[in-house]
Amino acid sequence: MSRLRGTGQRMSLIAVENINVGYGTHMVLRNVSLTIEPGEIVTVVGPNGSGKTTLLRALIGAAHPTSGRITRQPGLRIGYVPQKLHIDPTLPMTVERFLRLPGGTQRSACAQALERAGVPDLSQRQMSALSGGQMQRVLLARALINNPELLLLDEATQGLDQPGSAAFYRQIDDVRRQTGCAILMISHELHVVMSASDRVICLNGHICCEGAPEIVSAAPEYRALFGTGTGGALALYRHDHDHSHDDGEACGHDHGHDAPLPRNVPRPPNNAG
Repeated sequence: MSRLRGTGQRMSLIAVENINVGYGTHMVLRNVSLTIEPGEIVTVVGPNGSGKTTLLRALIGAAHPTSGRITRQPGLRIGYVPQKLHIDPTLPMTVERFLRLPGGTQRSACAQALERAGVPDLSQRQMSALSGGQMQRVLLARALINNPELLLLDEATQGLDQPGSAAFYRQIDDVRRQTGCAILMISHELHVVMSASDRVICLNGHICCEGAPEIVSAAPEYRALFGTGTGGALALYRHDHDHSHDDGEACGHDHGHDAPLPRNVPRPPNNAG
């Protein structure tokens, strides 16, 4: 059953209840439950192979749970920003033409979407001539064309440098303030996205921790969880559920209180997809 929120008794945009998703005999997501509420920014973080993209695919209906249920608000409008889009460099196509595909989109809607994406002057630029950062802003504009109530971003800053990523996430926050849409982001860049998020979900096949971000700083716990040696960050989460990790040890949190990420989360294999 979808959770109701606030005095207006609004339904969650999406409610996920104990879903399991697998490919063949390989189970990628196990007993995952979460909700996305109107107007919030939620970031899903986790190492490679933790199931982040699979979760997003399940939310948009591209992957089907073997058990559990996903409930969407009736008529929910969803916008999607992929990691990247490959454009044939020999194909002549302006940004405006790309935004109007497959047809029927008004030029005024394209112009408004580009404005919201922070690139109002790109409408006549060739798609093949865009920089990486410009391309991601155009993909963001495409996702905003139909005024979505929920915007999904699948590692949309992959390939951008840190200043470019930070600028993109600032734009995402502007979009939320301008449109009121909820945003669900998938990212490896904890040091960037934590400051832009209302809520963070740590995923490693199952939800390890979930809550409001409090502190980001260099710490071994982050490197252990995400398999990075770049300095990382220690994030504090509000731990609101009771579970054990795959190694059979308890999380070690006092439930309902802010606490560091668990030290006993196993490092995933490097070749996980």
